[in-house]
Amino acid sequence: MKILVFGITENPGGIESVIMNYYRGIDRDRYHFDFLCNTEIVAYEEEIRKLGGTIYRIPARSRDFRAYRKAMDSFFSAHASEYDAIWVNICSLANIDYLIYAKKYGIPKRIIHSHNSQNMDSRLRGLLHKFNKLRIAKFATDFWTCSDESAQWFYSSRLMPKVVSIHNAIDISRFAFSEEARERIRASINVHDAYVIGNVGRLHFQKNQSFLIDVFQAVHQKDRNTYLILVGQGPDQEKLQEKVHAYGLDDSVLFAGVQSNVPEWLSAFDCFLFPSLFEGVSLSGLEAQANGLPVLASEGVIPKELKVNENMEFYSLEHSAEEWAEKLLAMKKNSGRIDAAHIEESMRKQGYDIRSEAARLERLFAGGQK
Repeated sequence: MKILVFGITENPGGIESVIMNYYRGIDRDRYHFDFLCNTEIVAYEEEIRKLGGTIYRIPARSRDFRAYRKAMDSFFSAHASEYDAIWVNICSLANIDYLIYAKKYGIPKRIIHSHNSQNMDSRLRGLLHKFNKLRIAKFATDFWTCSDESAQWFYSSRLMPKVVSIHNAIDISRFAFSEEARERIRASINVHDAYVIGNVGRLHFQKNQSFLIDVFQAVHQKDRNTYLILVGQGPDQEKLQEKVHAYGLDDSVLFAGVQSNVPEWLSAFDCFLFPSLFEGVSLSGLEAQANGLPVLASEGVIPKELKVNENMEFYSLEHSAEEWAEKLLAMKKNSGRIDAAHIEESMRKQGYDIRSEAARLERLFAGGQK
């Protein structure tokens, strides 16, 4: 079965990681993935090619609409007949052209997969999302989501009985805690005995790292032997760095950038701070739990189904940064890492093991039941 995948950008973020986890896990002798991308740089490009996938590039609609329309017509007229399905992974319905063209040129199975629960773009894109929400059923044949909240953001009530939940599954063993990695990373940044608070994610208002820095500042005032590491990059980086400097925290905060060895960085952390303003089922939160880390996450925002381990706690964003700091310091005293055997059992039971979930995805591609 041949499947055309949309959703890989230049940023190795959450959607890209979900797609790649499934791509690594499926039976590639039976299910072939190709990728349609609208960025010049494509995350995981080398690995995609090694796994047998072909990458097709088209211009972004926002940059050159005329070239984009021409490229879409050219691509789908030439290649649509090669595919049994298209799998469109997006955070908003502002642009559903990939499904419209797939229907026009005859791809029989057209899957829309929701990966977020709120508008993270402009007001115009929010209006386009609402408009396309009313007509998505005309173009898609299958409706997937990562969480209940994401389903409600994407689909009307009449479509909800057709919606299939796809777990953001991971390779659990890859994120297991490593004492050797912990010591090596901490030695490289000279934080041997500090209490290290970490966050992995795009530096973007959705992830609320500005508030995270406020929380860390309050923590650091009470305990100077603390350190903050932000793994990721994004449009808010300069603003966040200015805030760190204004607080006088330059020596206690590291902007680590995009890292290919995220499991090792997780092993270097002592706690994962996760105050997002809105989320689907975050891979970063799952990966932190697979590492055994205590996690403090925003209540009513992070879906409850994300909680796998008992050392993950939720706390309302209505509380002040100082109150979050007190909560975090209480967790420092009372919460440690969960052991690997317990983690593996819990994640498998809740459907986050990529081995079993990839097999389920194969059945769904082939037209099987939920």
